[in-house]
Amino acid sequence: MADERILIVEDERAVARGLEYGLVTEGFAVTWAESGERALELVRSAPPHLVVLDVRLPGLSGFDVCRQLRAEGRREPILMLTARDEELDRVLGLELGADDYVLKPFSLRELVSRIRSLLRRAYGELASPAADRLGFGPIELDLRRMEVRRRGERVDLTPTEYRLLGTLAANAGRPLGREALIEAVWGYEAAIGSNRTVDVHIRHLREKLEDEPAEPRWILTVRGVGYKLAT
Repeated sequence: MADERILIVEDERAVARGLEYGLVTEGFAVTWAESGERALELVRSAPPHLVVLDVRLPGLSGFDVCRQLRAEGRREPILMLTARDEELDRVLGLELGADDYVLKPFSLRELVSRIRSLLRRAYGELASPAADRLGFGPIELDLRRMEVRRRGERVDLTPTEYRLLGTLAANAGRPLGREALIEAVWGYEAAIGSNRTVDVHIRHLREKLEDEPAEPRWILTVRGVGYKLAT
């Protein structure tokens, strides 16, 4: 897709302008919000394809913005910017619904790679599935509409959660290691901490889809390997 709209949420003007210049050079249409409050306004009035969200913001933090967007049912991919030595920030961001994170300091090349990967998985590959539907137990994936239903009721998943579930469903009964899931879902050699990234998103899927998330029936842990979808 052309002219993907990226919203940068960053309170430091110099950093934001640098990011804007780099992303525009790469062919993106960029909007800048200097605060969390302004970010929410822009997402609601002119939804972007993806949000680049700094964790440390005055007023509403990046965590607050992420939480609010997901509470409103918004599914745009969220890429959080976090400090390299703040692992808690990265975990909390994932817990609140962020799709990925980039550690500061980062290169423009790394950021663009992450953005393109998230966009491709949210709007590209998922929009042109090889089959129309996948299902297991009470869960049905409508791959044409990019919808998931549980006993007929729609379940809101983020693009990353959707991609992860689709990967498991397409390989039902087959154990998949975390590294294989990272490659299939995120599409890159992820940084240290990626195993936890997978685990957090698996937990989110269980909370949304399982009757008893603590004792899952469908999304199973395979000790020493990773995860699989029961058949």
